[in-house]
Amino acid sequence: MAHALFPLIILLSYWRFYMNLGPEVVWFLVGLVLMILEFAAPGVVLIFFGAAAWIVALTTYMGLTGSLASQLILFSISTIALLVGLRKWIKDKFVGHVSGVQDLKVDLDEFTGKKVMVIDDLEPGKSGGKVEFKGADWSARSEEYIRKGETAIIAGMDGLTLIIKKP
Repeated sequence: MAHALFPLIILLSYWRFYMNLGPEVVWFLVGLVLMILEFAAPGVVLIFFGAAAWIVALTTYMGLTGSLASQLILFSISTIALLVGLRKWIKDKFVGHVSGVQDLKVDLDEFTGKKVMVIDDLEPGKSGGKVEFKGADWSARSEEYIRKGETAIIAGMDGLTLIIKKP
């Protein structure tokens, strides 16, 4: 993936001579394009290439990396450092639960034992009930009859359906 970006960077560095853009502007634009491309090709990888390009733009602007070779070396080192150091942490924050990797019980801790407001009556053995939790409506079911307007507690989850019980 990284080797495919170097021709783009070299092409843009030659292009700047014709457009009178400084190398820091080119690196900034490359970083911006890469960060925007992250939305088209999600995987939490391109964002780090974009951030590395912005690091190079900043160091070039400050006069620390004058030659294209030093800029490419810094870009490579920054990309690897960001990928190794931050990718797992960032991906966990934005992607959330990954089956087979993360224990589902960890996700349940956010829900289990929390209070909800019943929006639609919950009847034992019937689905289609609704509760409000953290400002959002959730599908819910219960083994007890719980009336609309009552407060209840989350006992667990079944997919995206909350299992509710009386407090």
